[in-house]
Amino acid sequence: MIPWEIEGEEFVNCNCDYGCPCQFGALPTKGNCEAVAGYKIDKGKYGSVRLDGLRAALLAWWPGPVHEGDGRMQVVVDRQADDAQRDALVKIICGGETEPMATVWSVYSTMCPNKVDPVFAPIDLEINISGRTGRISVPGVFETRGEPIRNRTTGKPHRARIDLPNGYEFLLAEVGSASTEAVGDMKLNFEASYGQFAKIHLNNYGIVH
Repeated sequence: MIPWEIEGEEFVNCNCDYGCPCQFGALPTKGNCEAVAGYKIDKGKYGSVRLDGLRAALLAWWPGPVHEGDGRMQVVVDRQADDAQRDALVKIICGGETEPMATVWSVYSTMCPNKVDPVFAPIDLEINISGRTGRISVPGVFETRGEPIRNRTTGKPHRARIDLPNGYEFLLAEVGSASTEAVGDMKLNFEASYGQFAKIHLNNYGIVH
């Protein structure tokens, strides 16, 4: 197994209500699951290939809950990446060189037998975890914007977090509101739904503690 490790930040938006039932072992809000994610890699490696400073994204869709499979997914990699870096990121996000089901990417890939060809494009990505704001923009593919959940009475930002000591994606995530429109090979559209802002630190065997 080629050793890899990625440390950075993520911004995720799915079609579920705030809180995302999947995080609690429950079924998705609307019966199926659709999601996009953007990843900012602060430090990373795949064997001898450095991944520092790169960005990547993921689009995924399932006809039902994730664990029932038959999903469809597409990886987007920063155009700035060279051929070796592109190959490394596609492999990692598609669950390659990873202990089965040890990371969110391995789970998603296993449950998505239908892979859309990866896209190599500019990724405009902004993530503010503590502020619960974010933006992912990939021209011709998708755009996602995130903001804090607002108190229905006062309009002030509402703060909630999800703590998963035994998770396979993050340990602690800030929860916000986000909206997505995907117009490329995968068509997705959801508004004011679950937004997730978190630090990630993963390798071949899951979360690095």
